[in-house]
Amino acid sequence: MKIMRGVAAIPEDWPASAVSIGKFDGVHAGHRAVVAELKSAAEQAGLASVVVTFDRHPLSLLKPDACPQALISTEQKLALLAETGVDASLVLEFNQALAGLPPEDFIERILVRGLHARSVLVGRDFRFGAGGVGDVALLQQLGDRFGFAVRLIEDVMPDRSRRVSSTWIRELLAQGDVRAASVLLGHVPTVRGEVVHGAKRGRELGFPTANLSPHSEGLIPADGVYAGWLTDAGIRYPAAISVGNNPTFDGVPQKQVEAHVLDRDIDLYGHVVEVSFVDRIRGMVAFTGVDPLIVQMRDDVERARGILV
Repeated sequence: MKIMRGVAAIPEDWPASAVSIGKFDGVHAGHRAVVAELKSAAEQAGLASVVVTFDRHPLSLLKPDACPQALISTEQKLALLAETGVDASLVLEFNQALAGLPPEDFIERILVRGLHARSVLVGRDFRFGAGGVGDVALLQQLGDRFGFAVRLIEDVMPDRSRRVSSTWIRELLAQGDVRAASVLLGHVPTVRGEVVHGAKRGRELGFPTANLSPHSEGLIPADGVYAGWLTDAGIRYPAAISVGNNPTFDGVPQKQVEAHVLDRDIDLYGHVVEVSFVDRIRGMVAFTGVDPLIVQMRDDVERARGILV
């Protein structure tokens, strides 16, 4: 997949394209349905398939207090989009200039002159241009003017009562229900970050852990213990993962992610790894001392092994 960061990065000889536009936060099952339709439309018409997305949620600029936490970082988003087989992704910096573009200018500059769009695929609630005043009806009018067709993509509704959305997935992660979140995402919830030095309490207790930097990418699920995977340099290891501030000990920072790789003691300090959450084993609780904590950790490891291996 070709990555183009900004309109200026689009090659002058870029071919006619089928295009879809959106935040694509999480690249969830609904987004994947859009991309599948996009690829099909592109293949049928001999067009390049292009996803247009943004480097941040528009609300982070327009209404910061109302902006939800991103499910994934931009780089995670691009990696997931690449897995779909789309030809290219255009990443737009969502700044004041872009936010202020009238709907017609947005379409003409980016889709028509930039990507030579011949087909544009969007959902029914699609909005564009300054103030979000552009809607599907206006997009269809502009398509008639500039020579591109507009195709509406229906929502993905797994239980016929609610459409797949980033909001729903955030709710599930806040509850620790990573298994249900995985179904809506179409992939396992994953955070990525550098392994940093911790207090080494896990090693002292016989369960060494890889501690992720607080600046990791991706939305961390609710506090608790999870079965999952740690991936380093393309190699995936089964792991028992702790999320939270570990209430048994004082002074542990909030939302710390610690992954204990099963049956291996690997030096991962300084490595950038991915930690994926497959299923929740239990919530986070405070223990009366070290001995009952060790008993519970042994049980956590065995339960993780049963889920993963």
